[in-house]
Amino acid sequence: MTVTVRYTCPHCGAVVSVERRPDLADRSVTTLPQPGWEYAGPDEEFEAVDGIEFHCGEDGTVTDLEGTPIEGCGRPFYLNFVRYEQGVELEPEPPTYGGPRFDFSS
Repeated sequence: MTVTVRYTCPHCGAVVSVERRPDLADRSVTTLPQPGWEYAGPDEEFEAVDGIEFHCGEDGTVTDLEGTPIEGCGRPFYLNFVRYEQGVELEPEPPTYGGPRFDFSS
């Protein structure tokens, strides 16, 4: 089973959609990749990696918040999943401070 999840580009506000399993936990959307994390494209197998790398408008259709198709800015942004090691949630190394960060766990 998959669900469609929407993410907003932190650079221009365009909305991208991706089909994924509903049990994947999102940590944040950032303008830079987390050091040492592995990313896949939105059309690749991303359940075994640490997140998804988007290129706004280049990976498929993007819309405004109302759903009207628009052109994206072409800049990369990153969806970071929650990572676990032996059942313990891991923080990014180094932790992300500053820049856009959207925590979905609060």
